[in-house]
Amino acid sequence: MTAPVAAPTVRPVPAVRAPVPRLEAITLCEIRLALKEPFRISSGIESHRRILLVRLAGEGVEGWGECVAGEHPNYSPESADTAWLAIREWLAPRLLGQRFADPGEVWPVLDRNVRGHNMAKAALEMAAWELAARAAARPLAELLGGARRRIPVGVSLGIQESPAALAAKAGAALERGYRKIKLKIEPGADVEFVRAVRRALGPDAPLMADANSAYRLEDAAHLAVLDELDLLMIEQPLAWDDLLRHAELQRRLRTPICLDESITSPERAADMIALGAGRIVNIKPGRVGGFRQSLAIHDLCALHGIPVWCGGMLESGIGRGHNVALASLPNFTLPGDLSPSERYWARDIVEPEWTMDREGWVDVPRDRPGIGVTPNVSRIKALTLRREELRA
Repeated sequence: MTAPVAAPTVRPVPAVRAPVPRLEAITLCEIRLALKEPFRISSGIESHRRILLVRLAGEGVEGWGECVAGEHPNYSPESADTAWLAIREWLAPRLLGQRFADPGEVWPVLDRNVRGHNMAKAALEMAAWELAARAAARPLAELLGGARRRIPVGVSLGIQESPAALAAKAGAALERGYRKIKLKIEPGADVEFVRAVRRALGPDAPLMADANSAYRLEDAAHLAVLDELDLLMIEQPLAWDDLLRHAELQRRLRTPICLDESITSPERAADMIALGAGRIVNIKPGRVGGFRQSLAIHDLCALHGIPVWCGGMLESGIGRGHNVALASLPNFTLPGDLSPSERYWARDIVEPEWTMDREGWVDVPRDRPGIGVTPNVSRIKALTLRREELRA
């Protein structure tokens, strides 16, 4: 019988004490940003992003968050529309008019008797952390306990029309300096595509594959062919809610399985470890409910020798700022999907925009409060599709 793995006690307070000011107003704002090129994964193609931003204001300070739910419920059960409804009707009223001794207290208030809606909860919870950081004039990374001053960056490449096209894209990414190259795959666009990239880039190129739940356990023998290509990992090959079959697949593969969609809480991470369903975890704070949950998963994985990295959800520069702060923690030992603004957007909504150096590193803004960049309010206003302000 598999021995259970206990989830760790969630950190009750941030690394640096920082109260959350009394929340006087919560503003919801949906914008639309066009991607520089369509991004295709196994569950669909995106050419633009509907992005739900949240702004928390109190005592003369504001903090920003971003909901990573997509237009359709194809990555998780949430969407931009369900998140808007959940925040307006159930979650924001719990916060308005309240003060918190520290942002670690926000998650339990949001989670009490509200099942699911992690991305909606995360948008508010992470904005509360940013508000606390700005009120304390501290960088968000410092509040979270991050010590790194720069972070290695990976890139995610969507499914291409041919192996040659994917190899060309990957070669350009390696030349640009990216320190990990993620190749999206699906049945019919997998082994030969990845093999073409490996041949073109050589044995030392840091490659991984991401299936976004496109396969079944019956495909194990086919996926095992990827072992010969020396990948860093295969991400989320099977169903988003299936740990048992991932455990069986991992026993058949030499390549580590990384779980993404399957890890929605510290308890699910503990189950993964107990079952041997994966050897790496992709922590997306929006997927797990925010920073408090992310810290618990980070600590649990560190305790059990499981490396983690920070994935991306085609965020704007606001969401990117939250991810950079989180990825500065010590067990984020693999390059995250933290591409610079110019990778996805002709123009971002923050100043300065996020940049990456030629060696594939992004700087953690430790000399500025909060996420370290400033939302461009006039640009956000010009892009706004709908807006709603909720007051205490």
